[in-house]
Amino acid sequence: MTKQVVYIVFFLFVTVTFSQSKINLFLKPSDTLNKSRRNTVVITEATLGIASLIALDQLWYKDYPRSKFHTLNDNSEWLQMDKLGHVYTSYQLGRLGANVLNWSGVSKKQQLIYGGTLGFAYLTAIEIFDGFSEEWGFSWGDMAANAAGTGLYIGQELLWKEQRMTLKYSFHRTQYASQRPDKLGEGLSQEFLKDYNGQTYWLSFNLHSFFKGNGIPKWLNVAFGYGADGMLTGEDESINGLFADQNRVRQYYFSLDIDLSRIDTNSHVLKTIFDIFNTIKVPFPALEFNEENGILLHGIYF
Repeated sequence: MTKQVVYIVFFLFVTVTFSQSKINLFLKPSDTLNKSRRNTVVITEATLGIASLIALDQLWYKDYPRSKFHTLNDNSEWLQMDKLGHVYTSYQLGRLGANVLNWSGVSKKQQLIYGGTLGFAYLTAIEIFDGFSEEWGFSWGDMAANAAGTGLYIGQELLWKEQRMTLKYSFHRTQYASQRPDKLGEGLSQEFLKDYNGQTYWLSFNLHSFFKGNGIPKWLNVAFGYGADGMLTGEDESINGLFADQNRVRQYYFSLDIDLSRIDTNSHVLKTIFDIFNTIKVPFPALEFNEENGILLHGIYF
């Protein structure tokens, strides 16, 4: 190896190490109120929130007729998978809102008041949009689900000052999207959000936090999941003579999981990455129970 190559490698190593150090310092939560960070968080959240609502209004709702504000009872649709989606989204947005305020050094009380309620506030705005759309309607069931997700986050912080139970998500592609792509999505990016048949929502329990002192790894969780299969419409109905033979089944799961946020590391870069991916259930073998097939074992379940 020539001297020039050695110098280049050394220069790159120093540069990368210095950059990582700067990023690590930037991501480290502030011990006291950092007004610059707090203001950045508030302005960024407000800008993104308003921009996304305007985009929804222009790119989504404008394609459907407007109406007077009205409510809709959709609690029986999609075997309640859509409601769990609201619980999950509200929980995760609240967790994100509180975490970024924690990064700013904001007090715990303000983290919960202004951060933990972020998901509920944002989803309420979307629900109001639904209320003025002829295609949908303001759903009190959705609002209850939004409140449940927010309550799950804030309640645990008030009770335990930590998240012993985490809501997670997993997805696998199914045969149903191709039968009704307009409703269930076309392509992985759409199906990931729209195909309720491939979605599973998990309540993941951290064992160490419940049984401290028993030598259980801090990161080990057990998870209970809920999914549904055989759905081509919101309810068991035919549309223009189609989709009359649906075999709609509720599915219940048990599996192991990993709480990535509890993996010990001094790197705030890794902590941030772990925190982001902790929204997704780690694939593991799983037991499934449903009324049609009884108990099934999945080698690896997504």
